[in-house]
Amino acid sequence: MRSRRTAPVVALGAIAALLPVLTPAAASAAGPAPRTATATETTATPSVDALARYERQEPRWSPCDGGGPAEYECATIEVPLDYARPNGRTLDLAVSRTKATSARDRRGVLLLNPGGPGGSGLDMPVWLAPMLSDDVKKRYDLIGFDPRGVGRSAPVSCGLNDDERAWQRPYKAATFRKDVRWARTVAEKCRARNGDVLPHMTTRNTARDMDVIRAVLGERKISYLGYSYGTYLGAVYTQMFPQRADRFVLDSAVDPERIWRGMIQVWAEGAEPAFARWTAWAAERNATYGLGATPTEVGAAFWALVAQAEREPIVLDGVALSGDDIRLGARAVFFDVAYASEAVVRLKDAAEGRTPAPARSGTPLAPVPPRFGRAADGPSGAPAVPADNMDAAFWSVVCADTRAWPRDPERYRRDALRDKARYPLYGDFASTVKPCAFWRGGAEPATRVDNSVAALVLQNEWDSQTPLASGRGLHRVMKGSRMVTVLGGQGHGVYGLGSCADATATAYLVTGRLPATDLTCRTPSEQAGRSTPLPLPTVPQRLPIGQDRF
Repeated sequence: MRSRRTAPVVALGAIAALLPVLTPAAASAAGPAPRTATATETTATPSVDALARYERQEPRWSPCDGGGPAEYECATIEVPLDYARPNGRTLDLAVSRTKATSARDRRGVLLLNPGGPGGSGLDMPVWLAPMLSDDVKKRYDLIGFDPRGVGRSAPVSCGLNDDERAWQRPYKAATFRKDVRWARTVAEKCRARNGDVLPHMTTRNTARDMDVIRAVLGERKISYLGYSYGTYLGAVYTQMFPQRADRFVLDSAVDPERIWRGMIQVWAEGAEPAFARWTAWAAERNATYGLGATPTEVGAAFWALVAQAEREPIVLDGVALSGDDIRLGARAVFFDVAYASEAVVRLKDAAEGRTPAPARSGTPLAPVPPRFGRAADGPSGAPAVPADNMDAAFWSVVCADTRAWPRDPERYRRDALRDKARYPLYGDFASTVKPCAFWRGGAEPATRVDNSVAALVLQNEWDSQTPLASGRGLHRVMKGSRMVTVLGGQGHGVYGLGSCADATATAYLVTGRLPATDLTCRTPSEQAGRSTPLPLPTVPQRLPIGQDRF
């Protein structure tokens, strides 16, 4: 799910003998694939000739704006806004690459996606390269791209202010009408600015864009490394273009059967076992943290702090925290038991009038990657990306991908009350009203992923954004996949961080051989500190203006 900030994209590199461009017979598959959508799909199939002009493009590679290594190149590729009407309006996609380091060993291209929806992938070949083995970089051009509507690829903006961008809202009877107005306002502002574009800001169309990139690069197939939302994008690609998928690594996976309301709700479901694990861990270390000698005592100490903050905000590091702020911020924190213990001790000290110890540095909660001129105008005069682009792109995809969002605000109220009781940490945040309640549907039904394409799914046992059940869901519907579960693994993102799963993923990318069976492994405890988390895009962790903010 949405989980990496300003992320780059990766692909595998080129040498002299590129494979032939898409043949006319194959090109017809770039239109909607009937088996991937419901029987009610009405999108017309475009003609082969109409799509062929996009596949025959010759990108003009040049140094990327904003710097980076000399071998880091960028280009622009044109794609249709609506693949059913390829002669109509077009979009420009920003694509990047670093070439494979060995012409003799080169296999093809490795497309990269960092997550989101809304994560920028253009810089990904640069920041991910140090995390990849030399054997992988020999074989692939690393290909980054900003998905449609994101970053430098025709970025969408809804003109949202800070309060409108703050979407993680607790359910309260007193503020529910205001939250409904907020959700409707966001949907209306997005529609006013992008009404003709929004129905086409879907994962299916981004998958089609990927296939145009494949054809333009002269490849018969692509390999792929996608994180978080990128796993769903990769899964949709395998469903629509199974014959074009080579080696696919899907890291920290979205369950296709839960898009997208269910994937927000899974954050609440996954937080409860993480909280229980933390209470047991902290109780065993009561001599260190002093939060309680039993899991029950530790849990009670936390909820006492929430109750105290509801009566009067607790000031920590100059910020007044309400009980809702604490619940919002704590959801992801509890997946890292050591950091959670330190954070709760600091909160407890502040609540009792003591000066908290300095916060631990290097926390894995919200890393920010290098930005090569992405936040401001580049030297060539490329426009700055709108401040609300990630938020606007997030809602554009999440609301247009599926027609399963309830329309009745009262349904959200009931669900929020139910889920706050079931999942006290985050249940009401997950289930209360969202802008998708007032969104006009996408151009196509949701994609049903159900195939036997080979892929490797990587999953930490304790992932706050795509919990273990979510990874298992993707593995279940991709019947040709194998899954590597990192027991005790904490955090969002597996490959490239030195865990026990890295060797398996590298071997698959290098040889194409999947493990014979699903695997579990345990990263040695001395490597579990993860001082260098992957820079995946993160969802905003803030409450609306007018309420206390985390």
